[in-house]
Amino acid sequence: MTGKNDAVSRIEKRFAALKAEGRAGLVTFITAGDPDQETCAKLLAGLPAAGADVIELGMPFSDPMADGPSIQAANLRALAAGASLKKTLELVRGFRKGDDNTPIVLMGYFNPISAYGVDRFLADAKAAGVDGLIVVDLPPEEDDELCIPAMKAGIHFIRLATPTTDDQRLPAVLQNTSGFLYYVSIAGITGAAAPDTAAVAAAVARIKKHTQIPVAVGFGIREGRRAAEIAAIADAAVVGSALVERIGEAKDKGLDPVEHMLALVRELGSAVRNARKVAA
Repeated sequence: MTGKNDAVSRIEKRFAALKAEGRAGLVTFITAGDPDQETCAKLLAGLPAAGADVIELGMPFSDPMADGPSIQAANLRALAAGASLKKTLELVRGFRKGDDNTPIVLMGYFNPISAYGVDRFLADAKAAGVDGLIVVDLPPEEDDELCIPAMKAGIHFIRLATPTTDDQRLPAVLQNTSGFLYYVSIAGITGAAAPDTAAVAAAVARIKKHTQIPVAVGFGIREGRRAAEIAAIADAAVVGSALVERIGEAKDKGLDPVEHMLALVRELGSAVRNARKVAA
């Protein structure tokens, strides 16, 4: 998908650039409005220079059932500070004033989007500079709800695949997926145990027999070493729970949340950039 005007999207440009550089990307996740709107804006602004190639921005929701304790806590912190979907789009607009290149993907659940109004949301998201959506509770059977309208609006719809997504199910998952596929390396909630690298490598190879779009792998990546292992076998490594934990830690310990979180991003970014050199 390249949108209504057939322009190459930020996501497509970024993954093409990564391929040209011969390396995988780092996809970072934080929750919009965590720990508050102003601090979150600073976190967002600092991510690209620290090493983030693509940013996933969580849409705060009171019942994030697919997420583990860390991201649930981030949602609660954000909502307590007054976060909303409208303010999430404001964060993206503010980010775009200083960065027109780094892709931003909104990730979350359909309920807040439905309450906002699908058509209004897609128009406002596109205008703000959103490049893609990951909506974890909308299966392919419900593509008419949001996926198809998003594609028509020029916004990528990024689907999740898991270890239980077999070869019979995979074509349905891939049918309207664009931008990249997010492979969840562990069955369960976010922040779970570390993935088995050999199993992930086999899964990525199997998925690539069915599609040419990039495959990003997430869940269980908490430090540079693990990120490098994933970056050696996938098109991108996704890190979320470890980053939002840093934000929570900073608040609890009286540290600067921006520097505390970005320090880990710098470690991850360096590991991802050097992963294939080390593997070679």
